[in-house]
Amino acid sequence: MGQAIARGALSEGVFTLAAALEAPGHEAIGRDYSSVIGQPVSGGLRVVADVRQAISQGDVLVEFTSPDATVAHAQLAQELHKPMVVGTTGLSDTQLESLRLVSKTIPIVVSPNMSVGVNVLFELAQLAAQRLGSTFDVEVVESHHRQKKDVPSGTAKRLANLLASVRKQPSGAIPVHAIRAGDIVGDHTVVLAGPSERLELTHRAHSREVFARGALRAAQFIVTQRPGLYDMSHVLKGSD
Repeated sequence: MGQAIARGALSEGVFTLAAALEAPGHEAIGRDYSSVIGQPVSGGLRVVADVRQAISQGDVLVEFTSPDATVAHAQLAQELHKPMVVGTTGLSDTQLESLRLVSKTIPIVVSPNMSVGVNVLFELAQLAAQRLGSTFDVEVVESHHRQKKDVPSGTAKRLANLLASVRKQPSGAIPVHAIRAGDIVGDHTVVLAGPSERLELTHRAHSREVFARGALRAAQFIVTQRPGLYDMSHVLKGSD
């Protein structure tokens, strides 16, 4: 995901890549980042493993790593007063609470899916569930590539929780079905089935670039915000 974000940043022409971070022991550490992403990067940027060094060099930390690493990096970003964009999935309630605490000091955008279209799906799904009422059954179906580790996806869980809230049901009340197959980038469908009719709302990601574009949009937004916890709905409304 990091390489997709880097390429997107370079293509937009309004960003500068300040640092490229990898886990200790990664084969890319020490390499010129141009050779890693296959296109020129100004300044002779090299891949590093020093988290503090990497975070200190940029204006915004864009984070798509593991849950444990994300929390550790957020605490360093807090110390260095650097805003964050977090697209890491699989965060536990405890880890999300850690990010909430950090957001009292720095502004953070947290979203399980940075796609603009998916975040509109969140709004449409809630509206549909509200208008159709309790006579309609609601379920969520998500499909991803076979290597995706978290099941169900963070996006599907977010959809299910939003739908449950609208229907005044407890968290976990909306069934979620997960498919792991092939190289599917990411499909999410909300099925609302009632007497004699069915409504389906579907979003399909065709490439990982869609998440990179959303993350960059979030980075432009968050750098001017006050401390607090934001999501992509704030980004979309604030950058219209």
